[in-house]
Amino acid sequence: MPVVIALGALVMTLLGGWTAHRVTDRRHLILGLAGGLMLGVVGLDLLPEALEVAGDEVYGVPAALLCFVGGFLLAHAVERLLAERVAAHHVVQPAPVATGGAEARAGAGASAAGRPSAPASALPGRAPQVGLTAAAAMVGHSAMDGVALGLAAQVSDEMTLAVAVAVIAHDFADGFNTYTLTSLYGNARRKAVLMLGADAVAPVVGAASTLLFTVPDQALGIYLGFFGGVLLYLAAADILPEAHHDHPALSTLGCTVAGVGFVWLVVGAAH
Repeated sequence: MPVVIALGALVMTLLGGWTAHRVTDRRHLILGLAGGLMLGVVGLDLLPEALEVAGDEVYGVPAALLCFVGGFLLAHAVERLLAERVAAHHVVQPAPVATGGAEARAGAGASAAGRPSAPASALPGRAPQVGLTAAAAMVGHSAMDGVALGLAAQVSDEMTLAVAVAVIAHDFADGFNTYTLTSLYGNARRKAVLMLGADAVAPVVGAASTLLFTVPDQALGIYLGFFGGVLLYLAAADILPEAHHDHPALSTLGCTVAGVGFVWLVVGAAH
């Protein structure tokens, strides 16, 4: 069952990458909806389930909530470290001053001709390796999505459905971002497509891996809390700001609210 659902995530990831390549005008509505779905799953299903399964407290605080905060902080730390690495590649070197007349200028031209030029779509000052690193992180995140699906299937069908909604919803954004990050930093289209393919297959591999082991209820609750923190950070700090960046419209906000409302209906029907 989780592997079949992961195939749906695969399709959504590829659709997100295709959208990044072909469509740019309406993606803010889709991202707004994806952010709302993720927010609803975290607040209305993942956290309540995690608190119910992992009920032990650590120094007066439920263990699931501590893991929730830990997941949020870890996602934030990873993003900040990546942002600092990107910023390090934005340092623009001053152009050399030609002092040797025509010969010096000719030598400088030859040196420039010997260096490979960045693709026209690349932004100045950005290293292709940074884009590949960011895309690889997205692939790892997608693999953990598949693991979350498999672990949720070990709890209940209702939990599987709720996690599936979150994973499939935000895997569209994952595919979109994987393709965009790879190509934005000057990598060839072939590399962007390869990274997109790896990101699409990752949740299937992650879900299949959980067929080899089971997790105790308490450990599962702790993981769900941690996963909820990561999802909330991605929704609040990445997907929703991106949705409103170029199109701060009420329609985008409406899609976000609709996403939360849809999850509420799914959770209510499941119970």
